Amino acid sequence: MNERRRIVGKVTSNKMTKTVVVEIVRKFRHPLYKKVVHSSKRVKAHDEIGCQVGDEVQIVESRPLSRDKRWVVESVVKRETRISDAGVETVAKVDIAVETEPEA
Repeated sequence: MNERRRIVGKVTSNKMTKTVVVEIVRKFRHPLYKKVVHSSKRVKAHDEIGCQVGDEVQIVESRPLSRDKRWVVESVVKRETRISDAGVETVAKVDIAVETEPEA
């Protein structure tokens, strides 16, 4: 394997063509205050695989592909399974039932 950096992050946007936005989250202990610090960074990565929002992906460092892209999606670590929201259907049925009641 080569010496390129590999980082695991979560896809937050895939609205561009062959590009995804990956959020990299770090947790570390502050050296002086010993408090846990949460840090996040968003990078653009080239995507030939076809990732979806919510997927956990491994990205690898590459040569500059455009003004913002310096990373390439290497593999999908975990796929996000999205299902339709059941709460919307129940709210819609309640609204229809309220509208059809006769006025007294």
